Amino acid sequence: MASPAATQKPVRNVRELTVSELAFAIKGTIEDAFGHVRLRAEISGYRGPHSSGHCYFTLKDEKAKIDAVVWKGIFNALRFKPEEGLEVIVTGKVTTYPGSSKYQIVIESLEPAGAGALMALLEERKRKLAAEGLFADERKKKLPFLPRVVGIITSPTGAVIRDMLHGFNERYPTRVLVWPVRVQGETSAAEVAAAIRGFNALPQDGVIPRPDLLIVARGGGSLEDLWGFNEEIVVRAAADSRIPLISAVGHETDWTLIDLAADARAPTPTKAAEWAVPKRSELIERVLDHGTRLRQAIRRGVEADRGRLSGLARALPSLHDLVALPRQRLDATSARLPRALYANTQAHANRFTRTSARLQPRLIGIRIARARDRLDTLARFSRQGLRRVAEARRARLDRTSVRLQPQALLMEVRRGRKRAAELSGRLEGAIGGLIEGRRRLLLAQGQMLGSLSYQSVLKRGFAILRSEAGAMVRSAVAVGPGERLDIELADGHVRARSEGPPAAAPEPLPGQIRRPTAKGGTGGQGSLF
Repeated sequence: MASPAATQKPVRNVRELTVSELAFAIKGTIEDAFGHVRLRAEISGYRGPHSSGHCYFTLKDEKAKIDAVVWKGIFNALRFKPEEGLEVIVTGKVTTYPGSSKYQIVIESLEPAGAGALMALLEERKRKLAAEGLFADERKKKLPFLPRVVGIITSPTGAVIRDMLHGFNERYPTRVLVWPVRVQGETSAAEVAAAIRGFNALPQDGVIPRPDLLIVARGGGSLEDLWGFNEEIVVRAAADSRIPLISAVGHETDWTLIDLAADARAPTPTKAAEWAVPKRSELIERVLDHGTRLRQAIRRGVEADRGRLSGLARALPSLHDLVALPRQRLDATSARLPRALYANTQAHANRFTRTSARLQPRLIGIRIARARDRLDTLARFSRQGLRRVAEARRARLDRTSVRLQPQALLMEVRRGRKRAAELSGRLEGAIGGLIEGRRRLLLAQGQMLGSLSYQSVLKRGFAILRSEAGAMVRSAVAVGPGERLDIELADGHVRARSEGPPAAAPEPLPGQIRRPTAKGGTGGQGSLF
């Protein structure tokens, strides 16, 4: 028995659709039916922005999942960026992607699903940055004792800056540079990070002085309000700052990641101003106290040195006792000095006498005679050596001259002349053959050029039609009535004038072939160029 599907006749009056028409119809139906929706789901498969700037990932729960897209402009404006495994609440438009027959949601806003999700994200980010060493104690810099310039990064319109300036004026008036930023909102993190890097980029002796200390300040608020100070860009800028930085964000119970990366964390912005500079009255009191203590210490030191000097002076012997022994030694030495000088003179005289006895002219003459005999011996040996070398060179010259006979040279010349004649004959034959081959090639190419030139075509009865300007006429439409023409034949040129377009040629009979005319029509010879 046949099934109902097999016996049912196909419907033939339904309009045929293309795949694109069907896909876009489904797309319109889904967008009209759902429009904007709000989903609570977990982010999965997030790998960061694509090279185009768009983001593609998946939203899922325990039973289903849906593809999600965040366009580049929306992604840059998001307050919270997507994170793998983060539970979020998104708002967007449900649509389809016809290229792969998938439905997806185009996200327009994204926020964590409650404070628990924010704390989980904060803890995860804290562990990641701590693993990179951004919170290490060895990175912390010591705060300057008395900074000349203090840079403050905060909102210029809030109560925080007023309280801090009031604290500076009360404690120790100093120069303050304020870099205005938004301390809450989507652009807060980027502005704070740019301010930190901007202060660090100032030159030491520029028009705007470089601060000796930075303070990032903001009043208290909820976790969402302070979230800009938990962004990686802010934390990395604080950790990379070469200028010591105090974090004064929120109240004492609030904490953010910039507190861990900063060199010091103040419980309140007012306390940060107190940490930045000492109190002027306390400094004056401390200087006065140090001056009093210094004078007392100097006085006690002088008294102690005076007492010690007196004790040492009593232990020293008198001046007479100190010089008595050297004076006695001087007297004894002066008494022995005349005898010692006389004995020294006698010793030198005796040594001079002994030396002068050895300096006789006869001894010098003997040494000169010995040197002359040695020089004569060396001269005799030199003459004998030169004679032997000259005889050896003369014998070698005689042996060489025997081999240099005219007959041997003539034989070499004859052999060379014969070899040159042979090579000259071979060269003439090779050049003649090369010239003959080139002549045959030239004649063949000349014949081919003549057969392919248009003059040979003209000799077969064809003609070239040119306008008065010399341009070649390829179509009858291009020739107007009364226009002068030049007709080139095989034996010369003929001047002519156009009388207008030709009459329409009759339609060819069935089976008859219409021949093209010279002007692009039918019935005549067409142009070959």
